Amino acid sequence: MLDRFLRPLIDPILNRAGRVLARHVGADAVTLAGLAVGLAAAAMLAVGASGALALLPLLAGRVLDGLDGAVARARGKSDFGGYLDITCDFGFYGAVPLAFALRDPANGVAAAFLLATFYLNGASFLGFAILAEKRGITTAAQGEKSLYYSAGLLEGAETILFFVALCLWPEGFRPMAVVFGALCLMTTAARIMLARRVFA
Repeated sequence: MLDRFLRPLIDPILNRAGRVLARHVGADAVTLAGLAVGLAAAAMLAVGASGALALLPLLAGRVLDGLDGAVARARGKSDFGGYLDITCDFGFYGAVPLAFALRDPANGVAAAFLLATFYLNGASFLGFAILAEKRGITTAAQGEKSLYYSAGLLEGAETILFFVALCLWPEGFRPMAVVFGALCLMTTAARIMLARRVFA
């Protein structure tokens, strides 16, 4: 929901930084570095480290996730790069709820619910992207992407804000996970209804 408003503000900054970074490293390496840093943040949360301490690598990983696309635009995009990027994104998104389940077994049910809603939301997102590609439907509303990004109530910006809130208030994981998971289900339902209108 917020991505289409934020992209015009952050894309010029990322593109400038990406052109500089592209002289030294490829987009896939930046993607993998972003995943590694993000997983380090999740590991810190899992072992009970301060959420505020884990916030720095979490945000650094998300910055790298934005930079990989900018580097790809500077050096030339590839289908594999887009595939690797979305795979690493989902790997990171799944690692955070898992970290909170490991941090406190009492979080297990809420973490499982959140992971299930992530799974459903991801399936609806990727399925829509596949059919949009098949029909030649394109959009740049969320920036220039390798895959079709169907807008929704929850997108990348909202997920990052949610993870930041979890880092700042880890003891509130359970209620926040339930609320965010419910919003994921609403996003999935809305995307299914949109797909029915577009693809039926």
